[in-house]
Amino acid sequence: MHLQRLLGAVGGAVMLTAAVLSAPQATAAQDIGQWAPAATAKIHPGTMMYTEGAQCTANFVYTDSAGNVYVGYAAHCAGTGSATDTDGCQAGSLPLGTRVSFNEGGSLLSEGTVLGHGTLVYSSWLTMKSLGTTDANTCAYNDLALVKVDAGDLSKVNPSIPFWGGPTGIDIDGTVAGDRVWTYGNSSLRAGISQLSPHTGISLGDDAADGGWSHPLYTLTPGVPGDSGSAFLSAGGKAIGVLSTLGLAPLPASNNIGDLGKELAFARAHSGISGLQLVNGTEPFDPVL
Repeated sequence: MHLQRLLGAVGGAVMLTAAVLSAPQATAAQDIGQWAPAATAKIHPGTMMYTEGAQCTANFVYTDSAGNVYVGYAAHCAGTGSATDTDGCQAGSLPLGTRVSFNEGGSLLSEGTVLGHGTLVYSSWLTMKSLGTTDANTCAYNDLALVKVDAGDLSKVNPSIPFWGGPTGIDIDGTVAGDRVWTYGNSSLRAGISQLSPHTGISLGDDAADGGWSHPLYTLTPGVPGDSGSAFLSAGGKAIGVLSTLGLAPLPASNNIGDLGKELAFARAHSGISGLQLVNGTEPFDPVL
């Protein structure tokens, strides 16, 4: 769910802003050196990201075999179409190379303070369109983009989820009805009230018909525009997905997350980024609200 390029319908859902192919494993922080302390890091999961005025929320931190650092958000955050253009295989997107800023303190009227910058280097939407992907579930739910953090801003990065800690790896088992989930949304609609950002909720049970590409769920307060792309954790702090849609029917105010294992496997196969990996958090996962 992003702001400005707001909302579009996906099979009864509103756009917000993985069969796992040998699911990628998380890499340890020490593999690429010292991260910024979690308590003072400026760029991390939950940071607001602005792309030509549209705001989304960062999900996880990633690295590659060359030690580059990436922050993920939803591919639709860089979308150029109308609110109803939600088929990632057909929808328009800003090109790779588009500049993205990391911000704090934004509102509906202001982008707040710029903390750093990066460059859009991978978009599942652009990639699927280029490949001619036609599978309906992949087109609907493969909604991940990667922003390469500028070299001068690397010292500001920490991979931990605020409040909860983690991630501790990638969830490859999906969810069943009643499973608990955890997330941290940072929409500027919350006016900087950090107490409103941590959420917990329950899975509504995965739909076998979509091949494991999505996980519908309810959270204590639902994701809102600006939360698009934010991280979701399953039991034990495993990274399970990326916030993509807000449901309208038949389950109003539910959310839908794209499966991170599948999204990341697709990126590893088609992005050209060698050794792309999720980074574990430096802080332990603590599910107590």
